[in-house]
Amino acid sequence: MQFDLSSQDPESSARAGKITTDHGVIETPIFMPVGTVATVKGVHQRELKNDINPDIILGNTYHLYLRPQTPILEKAGGLHKFMNWDRNILTDSGGYQVYSLSANRKIKEEGVKFKSHIDGSYHVFTPENVMEIQRTIGADIIMAFDECTPYPCDYQYAKRSMHMTHRWLDRCMQHLEKIPVKYGYNQAFFPIVQGSTYKDLRMQSAEYIANAGAVGNAIGGLSVGEPAEEMYAMTEVVTNILPEDKPRYLMGVGTPINILENIALGVDMFDCVMPTRNGRNGMLFTAHGTINIKNKKWEDDFSPIDEMGITYVDTEYSKAYLKHLFSVNEMLGRQIATIHNLGFYLWLVREARKHILAGDFYSWKNMMVKQMDKRL
Repeated sequence: MQFDLSSQDPESSARAGKITTDHGVIETPIFMPVGTVATVKGVHQRELKNDINPDIILGNTYHLYLRPQTPILEKAGGLHKFMNWDRNILTDSGGYQVYSLSANRKIKEEGVKFKSHIDGSYHVFTPENVMEIQRTIGADIIMAFDECTPYPCDYQYAKRSMHMTHRWLDRCMQHLEKIPVKYGYNQAFFPIVQGSTYKDLRMQSAEYIANAGAVGNAIGGLSVGEPAEEMYAMTEVVTNILPEDKPRYLMGVGTPINILENIALGVDMFDCVMPTRNGRNGMLFTAHGTINIKNKKWEDDFSPIDEMGITYVDTEYSKAYLKHLFSVNEMLGRQIATIHNLGFYLWLVREARKHILAGDFYSWKNMMVKQMDKRL
């Protein structure tokens, strides 16, 4: 994997770059649609490619390990072939999913024993077998196995957890050296900074991760319920330490406003279920604010969903029609809203990139944040 920095904004830490992998170029900043179980929910790969057009999507190790299971993915020739996606894929390591199963898991030095949310069967994730699972899934970028701490989190717990994440990182890296890639293309490995919302721990973790010398780095354990100001403060602490010549990925973030503010702090990569999950619940993100399409006020509004026309659904259907689809619980409504939201998120990061390259990102960002912070 190669990362080239093209431009830095003069008034903030925002940067535009290019990541090159064996599956193509990723222009940063980038938003990665979440394809948890080998599908971006409700969206055909053709629409994903032609209308939403991301350079990279995300898959989920925990879910893919449970279903369809790694032997099936291996038989298919890896996740790209299984789901018919010829661009980049990043897989997270399952650490976050295991964190969210708090009632059904035990964390020890060796790894995590957890109960499947599907059938109650017991499984164990260790740094070693998670590397093997991700080799078999075959994503272009794979993540270290870490523990994601909850918020709020006791200082001593956060400290213990961070040190364990660092020890797990060392085990991931040692094991990766022993296992060859499977499908004839390379995989890039990113470690993850932890440390909850404690500045000294975040600094310590960022230094440890920077010293690991990986080709890219991730920031985890944010967007787990802490106020946005704390997220930004921790992100800034970390981006000031992580090497400038490597991409920085902020995991699980966030709203369109969160994304712009974190781009300004020097983050290059994002993923979040918000555009898809909120879309399925009738919330549309636009450049002028959010729309709850279920509200009565839209029932006789025959204007296009979004006059900006970022994706084909925006001008092909009216707000009144989309409101109707939600009111009769028609799955097409959820699909339209999902395509619109994902298209908007990709438009937003690409506009950010244009403004970074033009040198006026900071003023554009401030204008957009104000404009998007409204309910329509």
